[in-house]
Amino acid sequence: MKKIFIALDTDKIAKAKKIINLCSSSKLNIGYKIGLQLFYLKEGRKFVSQVSKKHSVFLDLKISDISNTARSTLRSLKDLKFDYITVHINSGYKSIKEVKKEAKKINKNLKVLGVTVLTSFDQKSFREIGHTKSIEQIVKKNTMLAQKAKLDGLICSGDEIETVQKNFNGLIIVPGIRLKGDKKGDQKRVFSPKDVLNKKGCSGIVMGRSIIKGNIKNNLKKLTQELK
Repeated sequence: MKKIFIALDTDKIAKAKKIINLCSSSKLNIGYKIGLQLFYLKEGRKFVSQVSKKHSVFLDLKISDISNTARSTLRSLKDLKFDYITVHINSGYKSIKEVKKEAKKINKNLKVLGVTVLTSFDQKSFREIGHTKSIEQIVKKNTMLAQKAKLDGLICSGDEIETVQKNFNGLIIVPGIRLKGDKKGDQKRVFSPKDVLNKKGCSGIVMGRSIIKGNIKNNLKKLTQELK
């Protein structure tokens, strides 16, 4: 069964624990994504350690810096147990290679996932930050860098899975997933869970607001129904 990462997008540990508790009865293959707002809390690191004892943890720090700092970042996390960590491919080949190298020193099973282009971008907003090439072209270029650096997986939008798969051998995780009728919010390149999980090459998805907003158990039931 493909992995479904529930994004614990909150800055309150009590709420994150409640989300996990409400998801515990689901028969779906669930893991948890812990992002910047939760990790940077005073008790954030402790929370990562607690969750990882029972669940698969996707630490979404999106590391993006010069190679020495990127490598040191991984070293500073060696006391924590987690299964996946993200790095921005835009930080360059040397940086992502160093992250992968250091990650394997910490834990040979730790998976490094490269972020291609954030799903909050559309073509217009992509041009606003100076890109003259299309999102798909940049995704392809970043995918080739990730392959060269031997990253374990990539983060991309649902419409880029085929492009990634042609140029990369590894996990493909797709964020920007919404249940039918849900608002896009600040996401631009959005897809339904079934459409993405049925695509060849997709290893898993990340779902935040569609699950954690409102009645979580009902949202999980909706997800289960959509996946049938």
